[in-house]
Amino acid sequence: MNFDLIIKNATLVDGRTSIDVACHKGLIVAIDRAVQGEAKEVIDAKGQLLSPPFIDPHFHLDATLSLGTPRMNISGTLLEGIALWGELKPVQTIDDIIERALRYCDLAVSMGIGAIRSHVDICGAELKGVEALLEVRKQVSHYIDLQLVAFPQDGAFRDPTAKKNLIKALDMGVDVIGGIPHFESTMQQGTDSIKFLCEIAAERGLMVDMHCDESDDPLSRHVETLAYETRRLGLEGKVTGSHLTSMHSMDNYYVSKLIALMAKAELHAIANPLINIMLQGRHDTYPKRRGQTRVPELKAAGIVVGFGSDCMMDPWYSLGKADMLDVAHMGLHVGQLSSRTDMAWCFDAVTKNSAKIMGLEGYGIEQGCKANMVLLQATDSIEAIRLRATRLAVIRDGKVIARSQPNKSELFLKGRPKHIDPATYAPIASST
Repeated sequence: MNFDLIIKNATLVDGRTSIDVACHKGLIVAIDRAVQGEAKEVIDAKGQLLSPPFIDPHFHLDATLSLGTPRMNISGTLLEGIALWGELKPVQTIDDIIERALRYCDLAVSMGIGAIRSHVDICGAELKGVEALLEVRKQVSHYIDLQLVAFPQDGAFRDPTAKKNLIKALDMGVDVIGGIPHFESTMQQGTDSIKFLCEIAAERGLMVDMHCDESDDPLSRHVETLAYETRRLGLEGKVTGSHLTSMHSMDNYYVSKLIALMAKAELHAIANPLINIMLQGRHDTYPKRRGQTRVPELKAAGIVVGFGSDCMMDPWYSLGKADMLDVAHMGLHVGQLSSRTDMAWCFDAVTKNSAKIMGLEGYGIEQGCKANMVLLQATDSIEAIRLRATRLAVIRDGKVIARSQPNKSELFLKGRPKHIDPATYAPIASST
């Protein structure tokens, strides 16, 4: 048989080795130890790791790459970031947002990201962000699956434009309903906003992804209401709580009840390790709270947990390089996920778990799946995180759309090896 692409001698994330993957007409059509046939292009993976693409389930494309406009976030806090975003919105144009978002998407795909869920602010007199990102979604559709969340940054009830703009944004084609209950004027308004937003989602058959309890306040418990409304409205498996940082500060007894409620509601959870560790605990002296939600406990309860990158060079975060392995690396450290099983799970948090949260179809490296993959300079998923592995090839619809040279250094020391490849310094892994 003739194929468009064959990747030979690959190692897969599940541990299978010496695997050939054949692609034709945008799909994986054969996967075996020795696929027979000709192809327009053949890649010898040389035992390196072939993974499905990275997935970023939580990002803000309308703000990305705006660092310094109109000023810097001096305190580094979440609240100053929100205030600064309020200053940026009136001065940026639709073209500004499109240009920055497209630049980010180009970087993201070069780093092996195949899908992004981006929240887009719907508060204010204009829906510039919505107009811009709908255009971006159209332009990047051949290389990134872009999901948009209608996000009332200033509160669905607190902002007078939010309710009307939410409906307008959904009618324009935004995919998911967002919210920010902890930023409403009162606890009761936060509760009411969840009920209002989830009811719209149920009416329209849409998914929900709320910024929920992004706070150090242990009494910020809106995720409990989110779990309740999810079950009341039959939205199980379609609702996500993002951030959930207040859980880090909650009483252990209450959390034991809360996580059980979340699991019954089939609620998904997204932590954003880079941003959570940067923004939370700002009012603490010492000891300082880490801020990241209780990832090990959520994971143990069977809740699908993904890791998002959230921000890059914007009012909230001045760093970042669209690297989901950086995100996994930080999540691993902050969550003390140090067993071999847990470290491998952190790779899942930026791949298959986040794909499930986004409801992506045809994701994975199996026959019949979409031929979307990334070849990494590593031999397993733990090594990929340790090394923040080079993306040797990014494949979309069975075609290579990005390449990078292997990471290798030359030494000029007498009597020493001339070439240093970080991957060769890995010890033999134990089975535990």
